[in-house]
Amino acid sequence: MRYCINCCIHLLPNDLHRQCFRCRGPNHNNQKCPVCRGENKIPLYTDSKQMKLLAVLEVRTDHSESWNGFFCLRKGKLCSLIFGLIIMTLVMASYVLTGAKHGLLLIPSPFHYGAFTSNPGLMDNESLSDMKDHYQPSKMNISYIKDYPSIKLIIDTITSKIEFITRQRPDLEELRKQEPHMFSVIPNKFLPNSKNPCWYEEYRGNTTTDPYATNSYALYSKRFRTIFDYLRKVFWNHLYHYKDKHYRLRCLPHFYIIGQPKCGTTDLYDRLRLHPDVRFSAIKEPHWWTRKRFGIIRLRDGFHDRYPVEDYLDLFDLAAHQIQGVLQSEATKERGKMNSIIIGEASASTMWDNNAWIFFYDNSTEGEPPFLIQDFIHAFQPNAKLIVMLRDPVERLYSDYLYFASANKSVEDFHEKVAESLQLFENCVLDFSLRACVYNNTLNNAMPVRLQVGLYVVYLLDWLTVFDKDQILVLRLEDHASNVKYTMRMVFQFLGLGPLSEKQEALITKSPASNTRRPEDRSLGPMLPTTKAILRDFYRPFNTKLAQVLFDDAFLWKRT
Repeated sequence: MRYCINCCIHLLPNDLHRQCFRCRGPNHNNQKCPVCRGENKIPLYTDSKQMKLLAVLEVRTDHSESWNGFFCLRKGKLCSLIFGLIIMTLVMASYVLTGAKHGLLLIPSPFHYGAFTSNPGLMDNESLSDMKDHYQPSKMNISYIKDYPSIKLIIDTITSKIEFITRQRPDLEELRKQEPHMFSVIPNKFLPNSKNPCWYEEYRGNTTTDPYATNSYALYSKRFRTIFDYLRKVFWNHLYHYKDKHYRLRCLPHFYIIGQPKCGTTDLYDRLRLHPDVRFSAIKEPHWWTRKRFGIIRLRDGFHDRYPVEDYLDLFDLAAHQIQGVLQSEATKERGKMNSIIIGEASASTMWDNNAWIFFYDNSTEGEPPFLIQDFIHAFQPNAKLIVMLRDPVERLYSDYLYFASANKSVEDFHEKVAESLQLFENCVLDFSLRACVYNNTLNNAMPVRLQVGLYVVYLLDWLTVFDKDQILVLRLEDHASNVKYTMRMVFQFLGLGPLSEKQEALITKSPASNTRRPEDRSLGPMLPTTKAILRDFYRPFNTKLAQVLFDDAFLWKRT
């Protein structure tokens, strides 16, 4: 069966098709041709059914047709092909735009995708710090895998890569080279009759000089200016005058509440500051060791000027004024007894947040940070006390999500973000060590939920490389919530605080809990059972190791 491509008329065998104006040769006039003008169009029928446009694309001429007919065929195919491509592009664009709203992928990959896909071109000795330009967080939404066994394969891969390797401590000289100014300000010896690391520093200003004029905490935050306004008023009254020189008392904290976020650190802080012998920094969470000294105010805003150590020390001036008053009292001078006031600091990022190292410390080993926060704290305060409050990492992550997610919070959205974060974490541990991935800024920023914060044992082991075990008190939020009086007594004993009267203890232990979940977040209910099972599997090997390190099976969190 043959057809004329020009006018779509069915040709019988041996039909020369004389009536087609286009088939008559080069003298054909398109203006006079009724077919070309759209008159007397005859639709193409095959088997008594009208053919559609795409069917016409499949029409072929016999080799016996003229070259003019062949040329018309090629031109018709080209136009139809372009039209088809336009339709396909519109359909694909519609799919992408609608799929982006639902977290869909055009070509979903069940396991290996994200910001840290394996790169065969990466040299074996290339460190993770060199990957800042190689890898950027994926901008394409990653679909979560509803099939639990599939996600379990990801977790099994991660578990197979877990190795708890002891890190090498840097020596003191290496630390001095990294932070020469800090070592020039903080002495290596402190006053003997104070529990806190305190010392006198000469003040070279006069009565008209503003001692806090350049303090970054006061400059960048309006809510701290009231505190510094008060400090300005009382500053001159608390200077120590000796031989025509003026000295101010400087102090560092005696203890640190170092973590973890969403584990009850705010409640512990609020109760501890009710103790008559405890003083805290003027700001609850200065985040100086982890962020401000690197110039990080908000992670999303990038870097600003680095906060010098003097700005951090200013935060303890209120406590230093009180300590100085006790030290200069006649009773203390006569008896030579130890000052009982202790200073604390409660930045919940101190234990885990070493994300800034990659921008400042280049001599990394296989992507691991050469220096950690605890190295510097220990260099100045080898006798510091450290308090850690932990909770079931599964529940911690959900609480973290509810607190920091800004919009469209739901248990389904949380599930999607968990799945995506697991996939990103898996891709990292396939190429790098566990420590390199836990402390990697690029990966941590790419993960939509902070899985790494719940890997408690990784951080704790690194702190135990520089501090003795008896200097770190590890508590569980679950125990604190069920028996506040017991946990607070443990804290008082650990810090060497004196006994309290019943009235004082009741004030501390019976006050309502701080920083509880917001009503709108409670209305979302618990996470999906599947999500909880996935996270239980992920955190299990880390909890097992933590329980072994602390010799306490309660940190397995089996009953929660």
